[in-house]
Amino acid sequence: MTRQIPLAEDLFTWPAEQPALIGGRSSDGQIVFPYRRYRIVGGVREELERVELPRRGNLWTFTTQRFRPPSPPYAGDDDPETFQPFAVGYIELPGAVRVEARLTEADPEKLAIGEEMELRILPFGTDDEGNQIMFYAFAPVNEGGHDDGVQ
Repeated sequence: MTRQIPLAEDLFTWPAEQPALIGGRSSDGQIVFPYRRYRIVGGVREELERVELPRRGNLWTFTTQRFRPPSPPYAGDDDPETFQPFAVGYIELPGAVRVEARLTEADPEKLAIGEEMELRILPFGTDDEGNQIMFYAFAPVNEGGHDDGVQ
């Protein structure tokens, strides 16, 4: 069985039945994503509280990536011939932050600003040890679920 590992440590909870992005909260209530251990608050370096962010939010804005980004730093298991366009946007997570994320729906005609979105954890590629790298994306809530068993 292939082992699934997150794209980066402390990016999201995984494996998890209800995965969540991981942010950091400072003493002034500000939340940052992705999580980092420290932040300067009022001129003082302080350790951030690790918090799980809401799984649902609203699409704040988006665009569609129609060509394979140049390498580096683009990574993935595709090449210029197999590349599939994808959408990327900002999701406003209530009471937290706006998160930049890939969207599961690439057709701009099927997306709407303000639409409710939900976190998904999806396969990205395979590392040199054969592990399946997992990344986060957001799907329209009205998408009707998913058949692949991935959260």
